[in-house]
Amino acid sequence: MDNAIEKSTAAQYDKLICDIGQLITSARDKVAVEVNTTLLDTYWEIGRYIVEFEQNGNARAEYGTGLLKQLAHDLTLSYGAGFNHFNLVYMRKLYQTFEKSRTLSYKLSWSHYTEILKIDDELERNFYIRQCELERWNVRELKRQMRSMLFHRIALSKDKEGVLELAKEGQHVQEPRDLLKEPFVWEFVDLPTPERMMELDLEHELVHKFADFMLEMGRGFCLMKEQYSIPINGDTYHCDLVFYHAILKCYVLIDLKRGEIRHEDIGQMNFYLNYFRHEVCQSDDNPPVGIVLGARKDDLVMQYAMEGISNQLFAGKYQLFLPKREELQKHLDMLLEEAERNI
Repeated sequence: MDNAIEKSTAAQYDKLICDIGQLITSARDKVAVEVNTTLLDTYWEIGRYIVEFEQNGNARAEYGTGLLKQLAHDLTLSYGAGFNHFNLVYMRKLYQTFEKSRTLSYKLSWSHYTEILKIDDELERNFYIRQCELERWNVRELKRQMRSMLFHRIALSKDKEGVLELAKEGQHVQEPRDLLKEPFVWEFVDLPTPERMMELDLEHELVHKFADFMLEMGRGFCLMKEQYSIPINGDTYHCDLVFYHAILKCYVLIDLKRGEIRHEDIGQMNFYLNYFRHEVCQSDDNPPVGIVLGARKDDLVMQYAMEGISNQLFAGKYQLFLPKREELQKHLDMLLEEAERNI
């Protein structure tokens, strides 16, 4: 600090720096929002001009006249970068998809929209828009969630009304069951097939690639400890991963199994949950949640294993490769069609 500033005023000076810094940050944020809003509105208007020119009053106009390539060439010459063929294609698609500009979300950037506009299904598209708003995903995170078919994985656990609500509002974590995605996808883990690895290998790799792991787990998870020690009467047991969930206000215990989940794995997790309820949880905590994750599970075995258990305990599957879009889409279509037939 400059000698001209007396030590007695050091605290006031530090506060001055902090106040000015907050003012600058706030101003920059406002400018960024205004720039983004103006950019999206401008690109939407450009898309409208292109569509109206192509249609020339005919709603069934044929595209492919080479207009966009010529337009990209001329606009780039006159106005510089940003008007290449790719961008013009998506400006047109932005207008065609959101025919009223007020339906655009200005919390998303143009880069977000160029990814989301690759989705043809309206339900799926709306889900990712809402989820970007809720989770504040950057573009890299959005790409990863789209590749992992997050919408389909969550939607398949719901009824038709749940799917429609998911597309409209996004995934709000309101109860322990909302933590599940079937299956969890850990394609970022560079390990051999589950049968050839140890459970500790998977656990360490997940923690090592923590950012990707937490993106898959979802908002609200705070890692407390891996290999959490549970000492009881001279014996020590270990739960693979223990989190605290900031939204649900509860501990979340996760045990990893390299193969199929067995009935005794459910009993072991129930044992851990009872310990946490009595020895760890505070009076203002909600009851702990247990999740056993394995490469496979038998639904009937799980039904019998969990019958009569009062704790919040779930069994789920994980996989180390991205799911096939065609298969998940087929299952989702069947779910929605069956719901239509039952109306």
